This record gives sequence, C-alpha cells and structure tokens, in this order.
Amino acid sequence: MEAQVAELVSDDAMQSASEIFQQVRRRLFGIAYRMLGSVADAEDILQETWIRWQRTDRAEVDEPAAFLATITTRLAINSLQSAHSRRETYIGPWLPEPVNTEEDPSLGAEKAEALSFAMLLLLEKLTPTERAAYVLREAFDYPYEHIAEIVGSSPAAARQLVSRARKHIASERHVEAPAPAQRRLLETFLDAARRGATAELEALFAEDIVSYTDGNGVKLAARIPVAGVARVAKFIAAFSSHFWTGKQIGWVELNGQPALTLSENGVVTTTLTIAASEDGISRLLWVMSPDKLQHVA
Repeated sequence: MEAQVAELVSDDAMQSASEIFQQVRRRLFGIAYRMLGSVADAEDILQETWIRWQRTDRAEVDEPAAFLATITTRLAINSLQSAHSRRETYIGPWLPEPVNTEEDPSLGAEKAEALSFAMLLLLEKLTPTERAAYVLREAFDYPYEHIAEIVGSSPAAARQLVSRARKHIASERHVEAPAPAQRRLLETFLDAARRGATAELEALFAEDIVSYTDGNGVKLAARIPVAGVARVAKFIAAFSSHFWTGKQIGWVELNGQPALTLSENGVVTTTLTIAASEDGISRLLWVMSPDKLQHVA
C-alpha cells in the first residue's frame, strides 16, 4: 500500500512538473532560439532544461518560471561559447535558421524584438553574456534584478551589459522597413531577378548591399558574400536563366517578416529574406542548407 501511495505521489508530482514546464515552454524556446539562432540547438537546450527540472527539488523553488528561464539562459550561454568554434568548419556564410512565425508571431515573447534575421546577425557580434542580457531585457522585458541573477552579476553590471549591447547594435543597425514595404520590395526584386534586369536590381539596392548565402556546401550556393550595388546586381542576373526554372515560388512569414520560398516537388529548397530601410535593400539573405529548412513550412 505504501509503495502504491508513493507511486501516486510521484506521478502527481511529475504531472505538476510537466504542466509548469509546458506553461513556459514557448518563452524558454524564444530565449534559447534568440540566443543561438538554431531551432535544433534551442530544442536541445529545452530538453536539458526539462531533465534538470525533473531532478530538482521543486518544493524549494519559489518561482518556477524564473528558475527555468535561468537554467535555459545559462545553458544557452555555454552552448553559444562552443558554437562559434563549431562554425569554423561551416562551408560559406552562416545564417540563423528560419522559423515560421505565422502562427506564433513572437515565439513566446511579449514583443518580436531580437527576432528578425538582421537583428540576429547583429547579436552574433555580442559576447554571449551581452547577448543574454539584451535578449532578456529587450525581447522579454526582464527587470535588471532578474537579469543579474540569471547571468550571475549585480543589477548595475546587468544594466551595463544591456547598455553596451545596445550601443554595439545601434552603431550598425538600420531602421528596418515595415513588413508591407519589405513585401513590396521583395516582389519587385523577384520580378527583376527572374528577368536578369541589372539596372532595375541596382535601383532597389542600398549602397552597402551584401548578399549572403547559407548553403553549407550545397550545390549552387555562393560560398562567399557578394557586396556592392553593381556586383550584387550582376551576381543575381548571372543565374536568372536557370536558378528560378522549375521551382514553385511561395510566400511565408519567417522570423516576423515576409519571405520568399522556392520549392521543388513540394520540398522547400531555398528561402529569401531581406533587410531593408528607406535607402533600399541592404541585405539579401538566402538559406539553402537543407538542415535549416525543416521549420519553414
């Protein structure tokens, strides 16, 4: 009888632990994804967080959501520190993994800050701790006292981390065009690109235009960034006669912004998003690596 009671208590405790975890899972994923730019890595972090939550004496935890966010963030910081070394063997430019945000526009956040491709690329230039502090503050509005507890610093130091991150980002950040304007630019770009209209492409580009292709060695993926108005226009025009042939073109919302998809036989083979401001398109971001296209549909 005692064994049966103990088993029931254990089952109830596990059910309670699971319910608490599921209530905050999307927020935890939002933190991990913004930190790592990878769905697979974010899911690994959540799996490890769940394992640690199971092993925790939960009766001693006053604020489960804060406790779980702390575990997730610290694991993400550690993972980010090793991720940069792993990327040294990556073939060509590395871009964040696209995530379909049509059903969950903010990935569990109160706002969609630090989610666009352009912002995720800027976050890559921060230290892991700066990145964590920025994400927690700007995307999830955590108070500095909580950020300090999570990253192991004082509130004043946490405030300084966020301030430094903001300055780094502000020095390179463009004021992004709203989604409807991005959609119009992408539509115009697609039309000109399919026709190889070099002059029309040049007219769409900002002076600092760069085209990045993340293919990790896949066929037809450029292995180095292409920069400059004339060079990018010629690059796009050069493959106009074959790149678009036989592909179905679709539209989807990725990372909170409009995106093009190219599919063959129902399988997405390429996504294209842009960074754009009032000066025009400043970044063309092509993702062709099959491993990064699983969460597009």
